[in-house]
Amino acid sequence: MRIAIAGAGSVGRSIATELAGNGHDVLLIDRDTRAIGVDDLPEVEWMLADACELSALEDARLGGFDVVVAASSDDKVNLVVSLLAKTEFGVERVIARINEPANEWLFDDSWGVDLAVSPPRLIADLVEGLHEEEGPEEGALPPLPGAEIAESVLHAASPFAGRPERDLTSALPRGVALVAVLGSGGVRPPDPDRTLAVGNTVVFLSEPDSLGPLEELLSPPGEPGGED
Repeated sequence: MRIAIAGAGSVGRSIATELAGNGHDVLLIDRDTRAIGVDDLPEVEWMLADACELSALEDARLGGFDVVVAASSDDKVNLVVSLLAKTEFGVERVIARINEPANEWLFDDSWGVDLAVSPPRLIADLVEGLHEEEGPEEGALPPLPGAEIAESVLHAASPFAGRPERDLTSALPRGVALVAVLGSGGVRPPDPDRTLAVGNTVVFLSEPDSLGPLEELLSPPGEPGGED
């Protein structure tokens, strides 16, 4: 398939890495020169442009793509991209990222959206599902008052890329729980026997004081910071 992704942030890059690795032709569109990483993802085609501009999408020949993914961190941008993709270019499948759950009601076919994905809602559903399956007495997740959501995209240099999830979970700092992994198949709960792949996004619940140690754990050797 030919797939265009608007937004080359950590989410867009993660999606592009997974899809390109599965043999699809992927175009990443972003107007920020700092987001363009030709050397980071050489198997992906890049376009420096504003995906909300009709002329830019015409230059990209968007009508020739099978799927458009609006994956920016701005809900307004994702809605405009979705609408243009569907109404102006007749793209068969349009998928949009919802950043603010309060905006979820906007992401429907009236804006050209065939499938809307809200990472915060999916993660919350996964967490609640884990508690329902295992029960509060079994302690599926540690109690984390005031917990924050942290996520990191695994790159080739990431210390846990290519390793079983159990290696990551066993090394997590106190007060941190792995709650989800995002990949080409969507969002899934943790599985210690699964191998973490380059491009996967790992999502955690963390006590505020544990964010620093978590960042150090996920950082490539010799590099400060590792969260996206």
